[in-house]
Amino acid sequence: MAIYTFPDREPTTVAPHLSPLINRLLDNRGVTANDAPDFLHPDYENGLHNPRLLHDVDKAVMRIKEAMEREEKIAIFSDYDCDGIPGAVVLHDYFKAVPYSNFINYIPHRHYEGFGLSTAAVDKMKKEGVQLIITIDCGTSDGEAITYAKEKNIDVIVTDHHEPPETLPPAIAIVNPKLGSYPFTELCGAAVVFKLVQVLLEETEHTWTPGQEKWLLDMVGIATIADMVPLTGENRVLAHYGLTVLRKSRRPGLQQLLKKNRVNQSFITEEDIGFTIGPRINAASRMDTPEDAFSLLRTTDEVDAGARVDHLEKLNTERKSMVAVMTRELHKRMEGIEEIPDVIVLGNPDWRPSLVGLTANKLAEEHNRPVFLWGKDGNGVYKGSCRSGGGVSVVKLMESAAEVFIEHGGHHFSGGFSIKDDYIFTFGEALNDAFNELGAEAVFDEEFIIDETLRLEDVHERLIREVAVVAPFGVGNPKPLFAFTSVQPRKVEQFGKTKEHLKLLYETKNGQLEAIAFFSNPDTFKVRPSEDTPHTLIAHAEQSFFMGRRQLRLRIVDII
Repeated sequence: MAIYTFPDREPTTVAPHLSPLINRLLDNRGVTANDAPDFLHPDYENGLHNPRLLHDVDKAVMRIKEAMEREEKIAIFSDYDCDGIPGAVVLHDYFKAVPYSNFINYIPHRHYEGFGLSTAAVDKMKKEGVQLIITIDCGTSDGEAITYAKEKNIDVIVTDHHEPPETLPPAIAIVNPKLGSYPFTELCGAAVVFKLVQVLLEETEHTWTPGQEKWLLDMVGIATIADMVPLTGENRVLAHYGLTVLRKSRRPGLQQLLKKNRVNQSFITEEDIGFTIGPRINAASRMDTPEDAFSLLRTTDEVDAGARVDHLEKLNTERKSMVAVMTRELHKRMEGIEEIPDVIVLGNPDWRPSLVGLTANKLAEEHNRPVFLWGKDGNGVYKGSCRSGGGVSVVKLMESAAEVFIEHGGHHFSGGFSIKDDYIFTFGEALNDAFNELGAEAVFDEEFIIDETLRLEDVHERLIREVAVVAPFGVGNPKPLFAFTSVQPRKVEQFGKTKEHLKLLYETKNGQLEAIAFFSNPDTFKVRPSEDTPHTLIAHAEQSFFMGRRQLRLRIVDII
């Protein structure tokens, strides 16, 4: 259940030379006077730790140098998501700069191979003559596959950021900030491999001029923001400079992707990564092969880039269509249920597990209760995704019914799971039993801090400039949240091709002000907005550059 906490005190003065609002934003985010200079002015040269402090990085560099000297075949094995794929581009571009050509990129198929390094993938790479595998965004927990690779006389270097198990795999090196004494443990996978590349550039001959590796920060920025690691410490520096480079990136695939979606590259924000770039990179692995997204990002050919953008747009459209079909089927099935259970559990062996999470989210919002949806992957394993609704923790539910799962994980709001065959038609009962047994323990409260209570007239250029001082936003640095009390819209309407988005129009002293919520309707919120009744609007203030038109507006979070 969302709980909103309104400011009840004057903020601590963190930066005396800045406005009271910026000081409140800094104070609410735990930024102290000592931290403020680094937070407000991310410094690339001094804000990043020495990459040589990473666990096993010297061993990794030594083995890669040895492989290149011996002309061994190297495989870059990366995860298929919006962290692994940009990370794969980083290492690909390094090898091109050496130049070293005896390497391949291998990205496992989400539907048929699943996450991480597998023995089947090792066999495929062995047939291609691979002698060294470098993982990106995976590998730390792949002990079985790495042991198997060793038996096949293939060395493995792991670059990863996931939590290490008690027993580490027998890799030549495991470059992971969560091992050893690296000062910052929250890097994403692409950032880890970028730091490896920094050391490689110092140790090997290459064609790049000093500082040219900074152009790789477009990939690191995409991954840092899309993978939702905390945007604090080094990640804030990498996200800040990643966005700076993205606004100037020369990659034709990125340029044409943004142009196709009417995103002004010069003003790209973290939201453009979340709503435009990320979904299309992920669409490749959800619908087809992840190599499509990788090729889009690494290509230097304008014609090739255009064709790949068209292909990804087609895949993304197909993804939306499949989700729409699933949603319609679910609605029909829900209509046939006389009494909706406390935990909704539905599935279909024909559904792709990679798509059910998108539908589960909509269903959880519509029925205000947790939803678990499942499908069957290419290996015949029942897998699914779950989303919270009604303030119920899906993690607590899964932990209380652990016996039905092969594996499960996530956080209070969302998670993933795979089901034992014997329980596929009965695990819904187990989850509903767990819900009843847990009672109030199943519910969690999600607290949101209102940064400031404003008037609608306060949404102006200065406010946007002040908010931008604290950007980029993400996990650990939430987008500023404002409350507008006793406001009444002049008009409530739906917009979009299928009228799937909500727009509220307010009259202010400065003219008309829009407040929008994507994929929402008046019934989505705690209070239904109407032209007749005042309400409190909880929203973010932002500026949009859609179709080249600059507009100040509010993004609705809730109406109470």
